[in-house]
Amino acid sequence: MGIKSGLPRYELYLYTAVLSGALVWAASWIFQASSENVSRKAFRESVKPGWYYFGRKMDVADFEWVMWFSTFRNHILFAFAGHVIFAKIFTLLAPKHRSLIFCVYGGLAVLITMGWTFMALILSHCIILYSVALMKMKWMCFAAGLANLASIKLEPYNSWQEKMVTGSFDLQDILFYGGCGFTIMRCMSFALENCEKKDGNYTFCDLMKYNFYLPFFFFGPIMTFDKYHAQVNNANLTRKEREMWNITTKAILHLSIILSVDAFFHYLYILTIPSDMKLVTKLSDWCLAGLAYFNLVYDWLKAAVMFGVINTVATLDHLDPPQPPKCITMLYVFAETHFDRGINDWLCKYVYDYIGGNHDQIFKELLATISTFAITTLWLGPCELVYIWSFFNCFGLNFELWVEKLFSIPPFSTMEGFMGDAMSRRIRGLFNAANFWAIVLYNILSLNSLEFAKMVGRRLIFKGFPLSTISVLLVTYCGVQLIKEYERQQAILEDEQRIKPIDDGKEKEE
Repeated sequence: MGIKSGLPRYELYLYTAVLSGALVWAASWIFQASSENVSRKAFRESVKPGWYYFGRKMDVADFEWVMWFSTFRNHILFAFAGHVIFAKIFTLLAPKHRSLIFCVYGGLAVLITMGWTFMALILSHCIILYSVALMKMKWMCFAAGLANLASIKLEPYNSWQEKMVTGSFDLQDILFYGGCGFTIMRCMSFALENCEKKDGNYTFCDLMKYNFYLPFFFFGPIMTFDKYHAQVNNANLTRKEREMWNITTKAILHLSIILSVDAFFHYLYILTIPSDMKLVTKLSDWCLAGLAYFNLVYDWLKAAVMFGVINTVATLDHLDPPQPPKCITMLYVFAETHFDRGINDWLCKYVYDYIGGNHDQIFKELLATISTFAITTLWLGPCELVYIWSFFNCFGLNFELWVEKLFSIPPFSTMEGFMGDAMSRRIRGLFNAANFWAIVLYNILSLNSLEFAKMVGRRLIFKGFPLSTISVLLVTYCGVQLIKEYERQQAILEDEQRIKPIDDGKEKEE
């Protein structure tokens, strides 16, 4: 059955043309600013010689991207290649004991990379939280876990622990905080799942197998213990239809994205320009809007590539890991805004959904969001910028519920009932467009700086009113309508796929 569009065809074409033209227009302004200001003093630290045949310098302001594809590239390829080979051999020889093999390989890799003092520190966190888990009291598990997390996020405790790790190399700081932070979150998941276990307790060996799975150890994502334990102990290791083809396709896609982003950085210096506030004040409103949008798209791409590569390895190990984050372009509600789906799943399972229930009561939702963002603030490392980011995102999440509740009661619900579907869709699209830019402005706080976020907001909302404000909202409205149409078609496809097996079953019975 063909899929009929909810939008008239002429609207689809119009929205696509407007959105494409606006993106090209904004990119042209950024390209011009990048080309004309490459010799500025503020650019010398972060704009370096790039690929020779491009004949242009490259934006290298993001140390994470540079680290992943220069310093860390050889290390990660060697470690992951060893893991895949090791895992494949022992999965064939002893599929029932593959979780132990993963643990042994991961533990040895961590020990060789970081040294015995780091390993002792990791084990101390595991022992403390395992001991608390045996009491089967959730509040104690949370208290102990958050105290351990605070010990690596707050001074002077984090510096004291970091000094315990001997040796020095380029990646030590990143691996130290990544390994410790994700270990504590995994241990908390183990402890909370142990509280739910009715007969006896999980063993310390189960915790070690869970924690020292190398692909997830330093950078995540986090699979909650219940999911990992069930999947890794499944001896029926069969591949889904076309699974290896999908893995290969994703690997090629990730490589293509990496090459595209590297080429992109030779022409648009989206990371360096926001750091030069003197230059930013001279840019057009469209250039600033493009910079804010492209920064968020890039951050999503970075997360998608990092977690995509890790998830590919996990899928080869017959696991079903958390998926990469949803593209920022498709986010127009705060409820779906997250860049690490593993952390998001952890928070939803143990905090947000646990407290908020079905998320339709204002007080419970407020308590759930405050608790969730309090833990997120601790996870990110408390500081002024994180406080501001947490407050505004928490407010945005609750404001959506308040507006939804308001428009579900008369006379607003009655008015919408009299409207046609097209008019209702357009009015909601306008609200969603404004919401999209609230998400952009709140999140560039953590990506760039408070000054840049304030500058973008001031120019688009106040100084640019009404021309820039209305034109940017109009373009965003077009994008939201296209996204909603895409989501509608995906929902129809999913319904058809669910109905088809039932129909096939009835035909076989007949």
